[in-house]
Amino acid sequence: MQERVRALNKSPIRPEASYVLYWSQMNRRVDSNHALLHAVNRANELGLPVLYYEALTCSYPSANDRLHAFILEGVAEQVRRVKELGIGYCFYLRRRASDPNDVLYRLADAAACVVSDDYPTFVAARHNASVPAKLNVLYEVVDSSCVVPMNRLEKREYAAYTIRPKIRKLLPEYLKPCPPVEVAHRWDLPLPVWHTTVTGSEIPSLVAASEIDHSVAPSISFAGGRLAAEQALRVFLERNLRRYARERNEPSAHATSGLSPYLHFGQISSLEIALAAKRHAEENDLIADEFLEELIVRRELSFNFTRHVEAPASLENLPAWAQQTLSQHAGDLREPSYSYAQFEQAQTHDPLWNACQKEMLLRGKIHGYYRMYWGKKIIEWSPTCQAALETMVRIHDRYALDGRDPNTSTGILWCFGLHDRPWQTRPIFGSIRYMSYDGMKRKTGVDAYLREIADLERTGRDPFKVA
Repeated sequence: MQERVRALNKSPIRPEASYVLYWSQMNRRVDSNHALLHAVNRANELGLPVLYYEALTCSYPSANDRLHAFILEGVAEQVRRVKELGIGYCFYLRRRASDPNDVLYRLADAAACVVSDDYPTFVAARHNASVPAKLNVLYEVVDSSCVVPMNRLEKREYAAYTIRPKIRKLLPEYLKPCPPVEVAHRWDLPLPVWHTTVTGSEIPSLVAASEIDHSVAPSISFAGGRLAAEQALRVFLERNLRRYARERNEPSAHATSGLSPYLHFGQISSLEIALAAKRHAEENDLIADEFLEELIVRRELSFNFTRHVEAPASLENLPAWAQQTLSQHAGDLREPSYSYAQFEQAQTHDPLWNACQKEMLLRGKIHGYYRMYWGKKIIEWSPTCQAALETMVRIHDRYALDGRDPNTSTGILWCFGLHDRPWQTRPIFGSIRYMSYDGMKRKTGVDAYLREIADLERTGRDPFKVA
């Protein structure tokens, strides 16, 4: 457990305190949460209760109805599970920029120490860099996002083939259930005055009352929260794991898990998913190796990358060969060349690319194989590689339920050559891997996908919604 923990300041534990504060930034769950477990263990040692603090502010980057609703949809179940454990719960919804923005610091004033999530990107990374120095109590972060703790891989790995043997060597040590949370001192204090009560029926009005971008509607395919995550996992295991290896790159087959939004918001852990997939495979004489490769090796390669670079969404992090070949072809003619608005509104000449973008607009997620094609074409049709990068990041930030995380940063840069190898040289791409419409037609059911996205756009309903 200690290899998951980092102290980010040198302030002491305050023994005369009211509680231990757990600040849930990225792992918005009770189950299989090593950070919450660590906070409870600290509290038990000190003879104190635990206060679980979760917040949603109007000021995070690209705050909009889609992202707000997804988080709020998980609060009611979160309250129930936290209270069942005997832990206090405060959910603070900061609706307006004029509302208090220092609630964490006020809560920390009465805390023995603060425990939060160790996360290498998005606002959590910025908070963990700035908040600890402002506190006069110990601030610790715990990695509950990866199966193998990030701390065990001390340097940047440059490809799946270099990280894979290291992860496989460590897996027997970590591919085990997170110990249960056992609270010795139940919460019996009044709830902080900043607590916001959230019920399902109130979510639309709470979202509407928030000073955020109201032009991005909630996903038509994904509901947020722990219960939805558990249902998505059940559906995947029962219907799709047996055909995952064979059909995962066929978008119209819907053989993937659909769990990336829940992993992004921490409403389920990769450890839980891995254990459940392994168990289901063993019980049903299946092979889950391909799924576990994506869930653990590929995903944790992304966390390793973002952990060890300063600016994950930067072309400077590309391997030297990729930077060199893109530079050599920077002056190549881009025809056609589209603006950000044209990309955002799915107004290109390519029906498959437009369908991918419409899937992002409607579902908040693009199938992984087609998302590679989506990114490659943005490179081909943008005036510069930097413009292409900014378009991909901006669209993910605004629309994707699984954006703004290590997988997004790494997946975008993969389109430019990260964690890949040189290929045949061609215009614009140089020796970066190329993907074509004809190639997609040969390898996948493009026509079935186009019909599916057209139906989504026409009806506003997703027959493949599982939760």
